[in-house]
Amino acid sequence: MSFFGLGRAVTVDLTHAAGEAQRVASVKSDRGNLETLPVFTDKETIAGHVHLSPAPGKQIDHLGVKIEVLGQTELYFDRGDAHDFVSLVRELVNPGEFNGPLSVPFEFKNVALPHESYRGINVRVRYVLRVTVSRGYGGTVVSDFPFLTRLVDEPPSINTGIKMEVGIEDCLHIEFEYAKAKYSLKDVVVGKIFFLLVRIKIKHMELEIRRRESAGGGTNTYNESETIAKYEVMDGAPVRGESVPVRLFLAPYDLTPTYKNVANRFSVKYYLNLVLVDEEDRRYFKQQEITVFRETL
Repeated sequence: MSFFGLGRAVTVDLTHAAGEAQRVASVKSDRGNLETLPVFTDKETIAGHVHLSPAPGKQIDHLGVKIEVLGQTELYFDRGDAHDFVSLVRELVNPGEFNGPLSVPFEFKNVALPHESYRGINVRVRYVLRVTVSRGYGGTVVSDFPFLTRLVDEPPSINTGIKMEVGIEDCLHIEFEYAKAKYSLKDVVVGKIFFLLVRIKIKHMELEIRRRESAGGGTNTYNESETIAKYEVMDGAPVRGESVPVRLFLAPYDLTPTYKNVANRFSVKYYLNLVLVDEEDRRYFKQQEITVFRETL
């Protein structure tokens, strides 16, 4: 796999040691289009070759070439305050010159990658391999080659179900239960909803998956919620004693694992939100937090 970074005098290319066998995933870029990036996990070795090609007919005088592994958290509302939680460097080429293509191997063994890559509403976690060709007189070339980090969690040993009630006195009494409270990214939400008392005219009912992102800290904490998925549970008026099954597949949706206080900068939580709408378009809802985890890469 290779990526390209263009400088005025030298082209920088990077290939990974695994070649076509390199694990990859597709994610949205800053511009909103899909890009395919290499994937690594914690304690993996990151290795490959950096390829340097001078412009035709040019000799490159340089002050050294280095490669870095950088892991950063960045708050979008404070762009100048990117925090490096991973910063490793290898010197590739000593100061000198070259006038033809140059290929140099690199290797970072057992790299600690503590946090998953994430792109949210107010924050992101990103990883890059950064190649720097240092030159005088403002001619330094810097090329970033992004990659993704994915972390696998062990399935929970205890995963009890959820059972809750919601109601309006003398008007509505609903009991709902879900088989479990912790779900893998490819899991299925299975449950039932029981109508114990119905004295208002329900038009329809839906189940939402909502993501809540909390970024920053103190007075500069930003909380944002977004609806990731909607599932229509029923369309029409239920009757007392009726039971409605729920079966929602998570795989088609753009979910991440639950994140708790990543680098002391942000958290991400998920909720199942049961919404009922009556004939006058009044909405009744009950929210329950769930845990989402990554079971496989």
